[in-house]
Amino acid sequence: MGAAFLDNGRLLARYNSWINQRLYEACETLADEERKRERGAYFGSIHKTLNHLVVTDQVWLRRFLQSGTENGIHFVALDGGLIEIPEAYRLDMVPFEDWASLKAKRVQLDAAIEGWMAGMPEGYPQMTMRYSNSRGVQREHPAWQAMTHFFNHQTHHRGQTTTLLMQAGVDVGVTDLVALM
Repeated sequence: MGAAFLDNGRLLARYNSWINQRLYEACETLADEERKRERGAYFGSIHKTLNHLVVTDQVWLRRFLQSGTENGIHFVALDGGLIEIPEAYRLDMVPFEDWASLKAKRVQLDAAIEGWMAGMPEGYPQMTMRYSNSRGVQREHPAWQAMTHFFNHQTHHRGQTTTLLMQAGVDVGVTDLVALM
């Protein structure tokens, strides 16, 4: 699993940055009130869906940082307060009402995700992660399972966002991973 899994994770991190940049550029063609318009999606609006991704990325990156520490690994790319959120976070919270702040946070997180994957030692994905989920349920499994979920979760909500954008008359264009390669 080792090197090939890390290569895949690094590709997904690069894709994550690339597609988020494209997605945010597409979102900028809409007025702020259009991005915040209730559209019947799980998190309501494009803006709230993108905030959800920022919140959950911070939650997961904090878990990965803690897991690394517990396994004697220091993920430098995740330091510096970038992934700090309130202890009593909610998955539907909107920490960034302002579009420019939300976009800036997304850029910072994407750079940190790429740095995290670039600095990841080969053995980390097989190490055990222990954490509590958002409902306080204790979880324990290999880190690679959480990493897979992390990238899959982003793809899931970006798919929702591209649908909302299409309904608003904005075409994001090609979103396929192979378009990056």
